Amino acid sequence: MVNKSKTVELLAPAQNLQCAIAAINSGADAVYIGAQNFGARKNAANNLNDIKKLVEFAHKFNVKIYVTLNTILDDDELKKAVEMTYKLDEIGVDAIIIQDMGLLNSKLPDIDLAMSTQCNIRTKEKVKFFENIGIKRVILARELSLNQIKEIKDNTNVELECFIHGALCVSYSGQCYMSAYIGGRSANRGECAQACRKKYSLIDSKGNILVKDKYLLSLKDFCAKDYLEDLINIGVKSFKIEGRLKDETYVKNVVLFYRDLIDKICENKTSEGVILKDFTPNLNKTFNRGYTSYFLGKNEDITSKETPKSKGEYLGKVSSNNKNFITIDFTANTTIKPQDGLCYLSKDGLKGFLVNKVIGNKIYPNNFQDKLMQGTEIYRNQDKDFESKIKNSKTKRVILTAFKIKENEIILTDGLNEISHKITKGDFAQNKEKMKENIEKCFKKTADSIFYASEITFLSENIPFLPISQLNEIRRKMYLALENLRLKNYKKNKGGKIKYANYKETNTDYRLNIHNKKACEFYQKCNVNPIEFSVEKTGNYKGKEIMRCKYCIRRSLNICLKNNPKNKEKLFLKDEKNKKYPLVFDCKNCEMAIIAP
Repeated sequence: MVNKSKTVELLAPAQNLQCAIAAINSGADAVYIGAQNFGARKNAANNLNDIKKLVEFAHKFNVKIYVTLNTILDDDELKKAVEMTYKLDEIGVDAIIIQDMGLLNSKLPDIDLAMSTQCNIRTKEKVKFFENIGIKRVILARELSLNQIKEIKDNTNVELECFIHGALCVSYSGQCYMSAYIGGRSANRGECAQACRKKYSLIDSKGNILVKDKYLLSLKDFCAKDYLEDLINIGVKSFKIEGRLKDETYVKNVVLFYRDLIDKICENKTSEGVILKDFTPNLNKTFNRGYTSYFLGKNEDITSKETPKSKGEYLGKVSSNNKNFITIDFTANTTIKPQDGLCYLSKDGLKGFLVNKVIGNKIYPNNFQDKLMQGTEIYRNQDKDFESKIKNSKTKRVILTAFKIKENEIILTDGLNEISHKITKGDFAQNKEKMKENIEKCFKKTADSIFYASEITFLSENIPFLPISQLNEIRRKMYLALENLRLKNYKKNKGGKIKYANYKETNTDYRLNIHNKKACEFYQKCNVNPIEFSVEKTGNYKGKEIMRCKYCIRRSLNICLKNNPKNKEKLFLKDEKNKKYPLVFDCKNCEMAIIAP
């Protein structure tokens, strides 16, 4: 059982300012967002002015803002990235998420640094290395089991951040070079072309096709909801939702779901405020390729081989069909409405249609691409009513306040901060009850304020007589003053001094992703020798691992070498351009690697 007094952080993604504010209103304790350049999602960049606005909004709720500068950088980019860190520190950003060690070997402002999952952090030795050089937080690889995370926590003293929801890269983060190899778009430089979401065939050395044209590297989406309590017990500090390319409805729905879940487990959160929600979140109704607990849970099918697209929620099977309509044997009480989007898996992949009309149990599609046979599984990947409800949701976060009314003073407090407004000597109200009613009515107005008056107390027999216009002005000025005081009193953590320590990991070749001279110097000071530059820099891919995965195709297809030791036939992936990629199976570590031909 979890100690309910524990405090953990719910960390949400943001594509832009609008998504970030939605995340905060939905209950995020922290938000991570990309700056103009150097983030691992190049298409989710934000200017400094928007980040400044976000910081000011977030800090009123004690919500932290982390900015991603987590690509590998060439020498010129490194200089610009260092300049960017000073600008981010100046506008109040709480921490910067990085991958490139050249930044650690540069003069940076006194700001917290977190090591990105792109650093391939999956052993206690690597976490200990980052601790030894002065890093306070690391973001663990998604592929770790509960026991591995516990081993890391038991042997280190840094804050651990874990992913709990969202899309899964099939490769260990930072160890995928396939996109760069195929088309020059490096995942380590924020330009991943998602080679893992493309079709491949599995063939043997004789050319026999074992699996034809399937999405063999496409995984389901991660969902760790059933393991949150275990992770909190282990001591994980921050729970991260993936999705910096996702839209606002996704952010609202997923963040609110995990806010509700964490609040049931822990009493404390790192941010402040109460969430006034107007919809019930549902993970099945938002983008997903089907869910997996990945390596946190029991053995399960973690792949989405039939399609890399969102299937949404499973509804049931076709029970009858007609040339104009179908009926579905629903697994639960479900209502289908016009403009809902339904889909199904066909021999050509995922297909779908919009619902034109519903009469009784008859569903009329806008078009039939296939004759849907009895037993066809039907999913809903667009619930028009649900999406409309989220899009128009007024869910917001507020700080609860209390007003105390005296004869010549009004006091406003949020429990930690206090604002006082002196009342110029004037008349007292003749009709006390009416005046109280006016004061309560005016002070309970929220308008665009982040505050909500949950308590109004009258501490004197004499009630000052104040016109409604003056009451509204007092409320406005006091709330503005309280906002400013909250910002003034916000405490931002300071960064630590970066030192050098022995790097004891075994892979010290191109997989260190050294892309500039400063990063090279950093590793030399950490006794790594010889140094090999990144494949993005050298262009030397031939014969190298361009992807290493905890996921194994053999295991997925029930032809694991541990169970079939005689089945040592070499296997290859063949892409749609007929290029063959040799597969190497590391059975000792239960991993698979894809090699550049």
